[in-house]
Amino acid sequence: LGCLSPRHIYEQVKEYEMQRFKNDSTYWLVFELLWRDYFRFICAKHGNHLFRQSGLQGVKIPWQEDWERFELWRQGMTGFPLIDANMRELAATGFMSNRGRQNVASFLTKNLGINWQMGAEWFESLLIDYDVCSNWGNWNYTAGVGNDARGFRYFNIQKQSKDYDPQGKYVKHWLPEIASLPASKVHEPWKLQPLEQKLYEVRIGVNYPQPVVDLIKSVKANETIYNAALSQK
Repeated sequence: LGCLSPRHIYEQVKEYEMQRFKNDSTYWLVFELLWRDYFRFICAKHGNHLFRQSGLQGVKIPWQEDWERFELWRQGMTGFPLIDANMRELAATGFMSNRGRQNVASFLTKNLGINWQMGAEWFESLLIDYDVCSNWGNWNYTAGVGNDARGFRYFNIQKQSKDYDPQGKYVKHWLPEIASLPASKVHEPWKLQPLEQKLYEVRIGVNYPQPVVDLIKSVKANETIYNAALSQK
């Protein structure tokens, strides 16, 4: 890890594009390199402000420190397959995709309303590609306390799960307890009827947890809290 310079990667990507073709993968690879540099400049400019609960914006949001729910998030036991699969992958391998990191961070802050610093510290303790600027900068950004003017944003967990894992292969790999479910049901197991739970041997609340929150209601409640705090800035 850390053996390749960003300049080398950039030059190799551009050479690949010239010799072959450009595609979404090459675009996003360069895009992520730019994000990396951006957060390094942010660190240099703002220093320790990056680590404060109020973030770069100085927004005093009354974040919760709900350790019981944090533990469910940490262990991948929230009842939402996309979140749980990503958190279990992180615990097992020390890695999680960028898409996964955005989703689990959004869920922790925008659905559970839990202090984003707790999530950033957990990532710091496990990520094999941990970078102080990228980690804390991204958590600032996702929590809505970074230097971004778009305010309260959140990821639609159900849509993300279906869009990026349509067949459910990823969640089934990391959540063997729901691997028997068909693709049409694996992203929303809490909707299984009693007969379906018996058929697929997936018992909600027994061998796979009930959802820890209502996705829509929790987002609305935390948006109200966020906007109230922002108005007092």
